[in-house]
Amino acid sequence: MDRTSDHTLGRLADDELFTSPMTFMGAPYGRPGPGNKAAILGIPFDCGTNMRIGARGGPDSVRQQSALMRRFNPTHADFDPVSALGLVDCGNVKLTPSKIVDAFERTEQAVDRIVGAGAVPITIGGDGSVTVPVARAVGKKYRKMAALHIDSHTDSYPYGAEEKYNSATQFTHVAEEGLVDPEFSWHVGIRSTTYAQGVVPRAMSLGYKIVSIDELVRGGFAQRMAEFRDKVGKRPVYLCFDMDVFDPSTAPGVCTPSWGGLSAREGIDLLRCLTDLNIVAVDVNTVSPPQDVNGMAAHLCAHVIYETLVLLCRQMGLAGNG
Repeated sequence: MDRTSDHTLGRLADDELFTSPMTFMGAPYGRPGPGNKAAILGIPFDCGTNMRIGARGGPDSVRQQSALMRRFNPTHADFDPVSALGLVDCGNVKLTPSKIVDAFERTEQAVDRIVGAGAVPITIGGDGSVTVPVARAVGKKYRKMAALHIDSHTDSYPYGAEEKYNSATQFTHVAEEGLVDPEFSWHVGIRSTTYAQGVVPRAMSLGYKIVSIDELVRGGFAQRMAEFRDKVGKRPVYLCFDMDVFDPSTAPGVCTPSWGGLSAREGIDLLRCLTDLNIVAVDVNTVSPPQDVNGMAAHLCAHVIYETLVLLCRQMGLAGNG
């Protein structure tokens, strides 16, 4: 047998022989340092109380689908936001789903490391409950943040001693803990059915402004987001994007699907209206792979995160001429 071909390559370097861990859009794997202005962190957690269980697999599913993303958009952002930001993927928080308090403590510490290194955390949930530990970490540096919560639900429900944390109470907790200032915080895209009465007045009683999906669409994305920008000024903004703001025909694999949501085009247009904000954290959540047809929600989630990378580049003056 001719084995000549076995020796034609010569001795290859390690990076030519071994694959790296799967990362978001091929960003380097590691921890943020002085040259890294943003960092990806997966939070593979869900409380296990939702009718759909599986968001714990969201981070890895989004990473897998992000391989379909390209780094340049010639008509919108003709530059590489991954390189411009020095984006690094920190992997996932090491936690056990359903161990809520322990998972929250680990998540808070992991986000602490990112914020402490001077990078903007870009977290991939997980169900919506992960907002609590992420906001706790970011809120140590940025007091009284303005929350822009894009979602079909307010997630500002009351809670009891028997179940303090779940995926419907996170914006109650962050308001009560003083992590966000409800006077400057909006819930945008609210729609569909709920399991309790009076959820909108309840959120408003905490101080939040509610923009229903009807108000959002009829008033126009640019106009509504200009109003938000005028309200918050340069105040630190905690951007939380729940994937169920999209219609299930667009994003089937989410924790709580609700008909009548945004199309992919509309969601992307909405994100592109978030210019000139001081975004200090990006929290994207609720992709649930077991219900996700052909990875549609995960792929769209990867694009949502890409759009936030572009926003961060423009915010930091890193966009060049793109």
